[in-house]
Amino acid sequence: MNKTVGKSYDLEERTAKFGEDIIGFCRGIRQDYVVGPIINQLVRSGTSIGANYMEANAASSKRDFRNKIFICRKETQETKHWLRMLAKCCPDNKDAIVKIWKEGQELTLIFGKISSSCS
Repeated sequence: MNKTVGKSYDLEERTAKFGEDIIGFCRGIRQDYVVGPIINQLVRSGTSIGANYMEANAASSKRDFRNKIFICRKETQETKHWLRMLAKCCPDNKDAIVKIWKEGQELTLIFGKISSSCS
């Protein structure tokens, strides 16, 4: 089996960790009237990815599974958008934001592949 060092292939765990990383990161950001709403949106979209993936794994049909995976991909795309907005508001945190964004991009590609393979 081909393994990449440091990458988890347990997607339930990986999506949960992604949400946890976003929560931990956002707790350290000083909020104001602009940053607060962005962080709120980021936490909501970033943590819903794992929840939707858990729902996909408990899907009642192939169609239900495909729909939940599609929602995972959409939520991941939204999360990347909010990360971009946060990078603009908090340029001092850009390196950490880029790291989280890259994981989001990998999840987007994974969910896209899953979606296309179950059509």
